[in-house]
Amino acid sequence: MKAQHQCGRQTWKFANDIRVQGSAVAVGPLEGEGPLGAEFDHIYPDMYAGQASWEKAERYMMCQAVQTAMKKSNLLEGEIDIVLAGDLLNQTISSNFTASQLNIPLLGMYGACSTSMETLSVGSALVDAGYASYVVATCSSHNCTAEKQFRYPTEYGGQKPDYAHWTVTGAGAAVVGRGGSGPRITHATIGKVVDMGIKDPFDMGSAMAPAAADTLSTHFRDTDRLPSDYDMIVTGDLGKVGYAILKDEMRDLSFDMTPMYNDCGLMIYSPDQQVFSGGSGCASSAVVTYSYIMNRLRDGSVRRALICATGALFSPVSYQQGESIPCIAHAVVLEAEEE
Repeated sequence: MKAQHQCGRQTWKFANDIRVQGSAVAVGPLEGEGPLGAEFDHIYPDMYAGQASWEKAERYMMCQAVQTAMKKSNLLEGEIDIVLAGDLLNQTISSNFTASQLNIPLLGMYGACSTSMETLSVGSALVDAGYASYVVATCSSHNCTAEKQFRYPTEYGGQKPDYAHWTVTGAGAAVVGRGGSGPRITHATIGKVVDMGIKDPFDMGSAMAPAAADTLSTHFRDTDRLPSDYDMIVTGDLGKVGYAILKDEMRDLSFDMTPMYNDCGLMIYSPDQQVFSGGSGCASSAVVTYSYIMNRLRDGSVRRALICATGALFSPVSYQQGESIPCIAHAVVLEAEEE
């Protein structure tokens, strides 16, 4: 039996007027130098952000993003019922340490680089169902902390292939509640794990593109919509390689997204910045969505956007043991204020 607010099998349609009350981002220096730099709330001039370590810098950025988003929402910590947070580090330590400073109940979540839309989906569902009045959805990543954990210590200077990704340094946060004047959150499509047998930890674009295709095609079928029903469709961090693969896969599924499709990992950096195939990490989709896309929804230049955050669910242990890279993607629909 299908649930009351379910479209198809994997898509939720929120019954109430669920909106982003306020959102904010904090980023590192390379991100601030990119084409979206003017959209960001906080830009730090170095990778330490004034802290003693890269890990402390990451949690500091998450805390800054959350506190700024609450300020924009005219809410205090005591008015937030729960924070849903995730990052890429073992045991989501950035989220845990941030929550200890905020003094807000925490649900730690992990979807790799899909965490931005995972937290936003679940947060919206909690508010829609009446379990919370206000929820913060947040996530972070840091180039140096992620490289140290997943590949090689940054100081090692290991070489990468051209198809590798550059982990985005930053954090994004959104406050979700009922009513107000912010962008509406109308649907969420929860992805399935897709594993195409790819084992190269650098080739995340190829690994994640099939998961994005599965979620996006499911969303269109569940909602009886087409890509043309959206002004903007973005994926989280497929980069140049995954971007091209996804367009071909969606075209083969009879969904041509070419006119309105982009990838956050390509949007955040300039072509002349040396970031290999493009940006990745939890922050890739978070900082683009919670700044640039939210701003376009608020000024009315974008009426309806579909954000599909993509995640490679591997660990150093799994790929060192020769395991393949399972992937997932979660999608959320954001809509501008009705005229």
